[in-house]
Amino acid sequence: MADAEQTHETIDAMSWESRRFPPPVEFARHALVADTSMYDEAAEDDEGFWARQAADLVTWATPWTTICNWDLPYATWFVGGQLNVAYNCLDRHVEAGLGHRVAFHWEGEPGDRRTITYADLLDEVQRFANVLRGLGVQRGDRVNIYLPMVPEAAVAMLACARIGAAHSVVFGGFSSHSLADRINDAEAKVLVTADGGYRRGEVFPLKPAADEALTSTPSIEHVVVVRRGGNEVTMVDGRDHWYHDLIAAADPVCPAEPMDSEQLLYLLYTSGTTGKPKGIMHTSGGYLVQAAFTHKFVFDLHPETDVYWCTADVGWVTGHSYIVYGPLANGATSVMYEGVPNFPGNDRFWSIIEQYGVTKFYTAPTAIRTFMKWGDAEPAKHDLSSLKVLGSVGEPINPEAWMWYHEHIGGGRCPVVDTWWQTETGAMMISPLPGATTTKPGSATFPLPGISAELVDDHGQPIRHGGGYLTLTRPWPSMMRGIWGDPDRYLRTYWSQYPGRYFAGDGAKLDDDGYLWLLGRVDDVMNVSGHRISTTEVESSLVAHPAVAEAAVVGANDATTGQAIIAYVILRSGATVDEQALRTHVGQDIGNIAKPKTIYFTPDLPKTRSGKIMRRLLRDVAEGRNLGDTTTLADSSVVAELQRRAGEAPSED
Repeated sequence: MADAEQTHETIDAMSWESRRFPPPVEFARHALVADTSMYDEAAEDDEGFWARQAADLVTWATPWTTICNWDLPYATWFVGGQLNVAYNCLDRHVEAGLGHRVAFHWEGEPGDRRTITYADLLDEVQRFANVLRGLGVQRGDRVNIYLPMVPEAAVAMLACARIGAAHSVVFGGFSSHSLADRINDAEAKVLVTADGGYRRGEVFPLKPAADEALTSTPSIEHVVVVRRGGNEVTMVDGRDHWYHDLIAAADPVCPAEPMDSEQLLYLLYTSGTTGKPKGIMHTSGGYLVQAAFTHKFVFDLHPETDVYWCTADVGWVTGHSYIVYGPLANGATSVMYEGVPNFPGNDRFWSIIEQYGVTKFYTAPTAIRTFMKWGDAEPAKHDLSSLKVLGSVGEPINPEAWMWYHEHIGGGRCPVVDTWWQTETGAMMISPLPGATTTKPGSATFPLPGISAELVDDHGQPIRHGGGYLTLTRPWPSMMRGIWGDPDRYLRTYWSQYPGRYFAGDGAKLDDDGYLWLLGRVDDVMNVSGHRISTTEVESSLVAHPAVAEAAVVGANDATTGQAIIAYVILRSGATVDEQALRTHVGQDIGNIAKPKTIYFTPDLPKTRSGKIMRRLLRDVAEGRNLGDTTTLADSSVVAELQRRAGEAPSED
């Protein structure tokens, strides 16, 4: 029999929420979807449903011949069809006479602003597409993007899509080591970065980190540098080029080339339990269809009048699908903001909503819980009456945060759409439709039309009530097409746990009404402020410090970030190091988001007789719970010692 660490325990459904919020009558009267007809259509013929969305939402250069080929676990969608993603996001709107419509209201953290129309964006994308071609980028090549939240990030992504190069965006908060890993795995030819960007009132330098990464990235031939921070940087002759100089000299016309529906659109790296980040592959046709569909109907988008704001960073999948591709495909007007929510004051987000008349707002539970800590008075300073729909993304939202969001940001009148999806799914999978779904605080409610999800127990048997493991049973258009360079890992990671099912890695529970409640990760990937971080990556970083012999890392529940990183460290004999030094080391090695909140120094770790670390017990210690079965431990006294140390150790603020 497998030991307890190798088999997920039953997920307990410990509490239920009874409050209900039907769609406001006036909202439903004008909503795009206000009944179950869309669900009924998809239930009868899911492939036909997606074919109708593809025809309605996307312009095709060549029609598809087959809606979906499904050879489990591989799917291809709209086979034989050709399109250009950039054309769908830009050209067709300009050709329809909407070139004057604002694509982005961009606001920098210091307060500088730019208004970018669809015509402006099309012009710059065409020019930068020609820049990339001039630097040797061809269809099928990869381009890395390492930028702050500036419009040039969207320009670079769309320019790649225009010429058929796949982009790989790396979050600007990641370290040079993390950047180098991602460049090398993708074998990128060009890097697009910036001198620096603004965060918390100061310029954080990006080009120096990029330069450090480039000492070990032989595939990079050219570096394009956006001037944003104004900080001094070193430019290497022949390799490094200023973005603005290249744009000014570029040919203004670059026709959008039709691409196969399965043309690789982008790679996006997400943490894996082996410690090596996974390059998630997303292609063009199916991805764009589902991104556009979910953005339109989950936010009840009326592009002529709405102003939409997703607060994510383009370095994450939320930024790809719901800042760039979904909104632009739908002709939406969006806000893009560079900085943090508390500069220069704790009311910065509410000031931006008031300034631009934001109607649809999409942010993370981590942010909402932080806003709650800052107090009701901050949003009360501003007129938020323009808001119509509130969205939540990143990790499960607890009912108290949901209610605060609904009451203090939405004024009690705005539907809240709590969305579940992943980097791997590409687009939203479980969410209310705001004009049709009665919501419950903390529940993502039901799978969207065209999505088939089931909870199962340890043995893969469906669960109709209570806790279980969230699986997907049918292909969906925006699903990942594999892991770059490692097809075996794709099978092993996502399709081996429960045969015939995609296992999402998340736990959930079903109530008596069939509502889904997400419970978070059940594997060894932590969800910190909506960012998935591998325990193995952090452990590897800690052990790389010369004072550390062994380390184990778990994610523990945290009121602000969803999960906090807790590390247990065994030092080498005679070595000394303090907690802050190790935290700094991890921040420099991986990025500040991966710094452990608390580090416990211990002489040993709880292990099975086969030598496997019992992370379940470490989580119990970190969260102060009573311990379960410890009979499989090689030395049960280790846990008692850890509990004693946990009671003594202070945690990082």
